[in-house]
Amino acid sequence: MKKSVDINCDMGEAFGRWKIGDTTDTMLISHISSANIAAGFHAGDPNLIDDTVKLAMQHGVAVGAHPGYNDLQGFGRRKIAANNKELINDIIYQVGALREFCRSNGTTIRHVKPHGALYMELAANAELSDAFIQYMRVAAPDVPVFCMGISATYKAAKLLGHPVVREFYADRDYDDTGSIVFTRDAGRPDPVAIAQKVLRACAEGKVRTVKGRDIDIEFESICFHSDTLGALDIVKEMREALVTAGISITPSTHVLEYQ
Repeated sequence: MKKSVDINCDMGEAFGRWKIGDTTDTMLISHISSANIAAGFHAGDPNLIDDTVKLAMQHGVAVGAHPGYNDLQGFGRRKIAANNKELINDIIYQVGALREFCRSNGTTIRHVKPHGALYMELAANAELSDAFIQYMRVAAPDVPVFCMGISATYKAAKLLGHPVVREFYADRDYDDTGSIVFTRDAGRPDPVAIAQKVLRACAEGKVRTVKGRDIDIEFESICFHSDTLGALDIVKEMREALVTAGISITPSTHVLEYQ
């Protein structure tokens, strides 16, 4: 049984007056320990980024950059055919934007987690992951990267000695390889079933795949999505199950320190 775990959530994922999902960041923020803040390419705008950084700070939640494909219309969940140099420069641009909003509010970036289809491309693309981690080694050598444990990103981070946080996806299904099943619409999952899935992963290190097979899973942070329908019910049920089991909720950097 884990003694502590991080709960991270993608936030700031609106644009101007346009919203997504049925739950606001203000409703979710007190239930999480790390916020992945959209940096303007798949969602987010300067005022929203600033407001979301402030919101996280008010609640003692670690601030992370959440760079994605330059795809507002598709919410960053469509793959864009760009070369590695273009994609790394897009990441640099977005992390830089979030870093400056952190600086202007007197805080710092605590992690970087790519979004959506870019996250999945990095997971499968060893060359791109290597370039991403090389950038992080120069720009933010002490800032963890969030990724799946079976990903090329994780392998690159371990090889280059960069801090890395493995994720468990509460509101996504898994295939037999240990990868999440990528989807643009997760529907409205059952919060109780998700809480039990998360608790089992923390207690046994196991998750059941879409084919009914139990596989091993290792992680330091639990992710759920603010745009998933019923996100507030999901995080409440999940957090209550974890705390009742004696598992503390703490930012990922603390979890790494005590491993």
